[in-house]
Amino acid sequence: MAPIQTQWTRLIRFVAVETSQVHNGQPVDPKLDVGLAAWNKQTIKAYEIVGSALDPAAQVTKTVLTVKELLSPLSREELKIVRCLGLNYSDHAAETKMAEPAAPILFYKPLSSMIGPNAPIYVPKVAQPVETAKDVSEAEALDYVLGYTGANDVSFRKHQLTTSQWGFSKGFDNTTPLGPCLVSNNAIPDPQVLPLACTLNGKTLQDGNTKNQIFNVRQTIAFLSQATTLEPGSIILTGTPAGVGFARKPAIVLRHGDDCRIWIGHGIGTLVNPVVEEGKRVGAKL
Repeated sequence: MAPIQTQWTRLIRFVAVETSQVHNGQPVDPKLDVGLAAWNKQTIKAYEIVGSALDPAAQVTKTVLTVKELLSPLSREELKIVRCLGLNYSDHAAETKMAEPAAPILFYKPLSSMIGPNAPIYVPKVAQPVETAKDVSEAEALDYVLGYTGANDVSFRKHQLTTSQWGFSKGFDNTTPLGPCLVSNNAIPDPQVLPLACTLNGKTLQDGNTKNQIFNVRQTIAFLSQATTLEPGSIILTGTPAGVGFARKPAIVLRHGDDCRIWIGHGIGTLVNPVVEEGKRVGAKL
């Protein structure tokens, strides 16, 4: 298969000031961290993209729109399924004193768990702290990738560790931020050189690189597509590097009012989300 070729380099989805409608666009400033800019309420200008984010033929126009609200790069209607890898960074496996898996550990995120940039990550009451690709070869795997974005695979460890199946604890509503923009595969020819970091209230907890993945993106796609169709709109979360809160002494947990930020290099930018404990505030849309 020939690699997917997009007309855009960085795609964002947003509500425009000019129309009050949802649009796709490409930031006018190619170096702007759109996630951070949106959080800081800076003006963001974008060339309108005509067509679906999942259609490689979507065209970048000369029409300039102003971002009123930054949304997840893919809508819930465009998302098909979210497959996630657990324990896929060697340094994370080491810090948790767990053996590196012989095969990818897979879990799923329901679409109801997905939220966008700047939307609050909900900590449900039950978890609030008490004090189309199939049988793809590794060689061709990246040809099926439309682009790369960020995500925050928020974990509720008490519920996760009570069972060997992670899906329930990983699937709470409004707990999985996605964004802030989708960077074309053409702009990231090698996904194994991306720096990534997580900060909580301004403190860096995780500072890693995708080169430390146990199963790289090629291997992951080849594994997940065995006898399984990966449809357009399929999202794969590829794990987390060392520095997670529950492995620290003392453990760090998300609390009401926290500021949680995920940053990934090569133009993906910063995914900013406040933390809200359920019952204390209403949240935003995907």
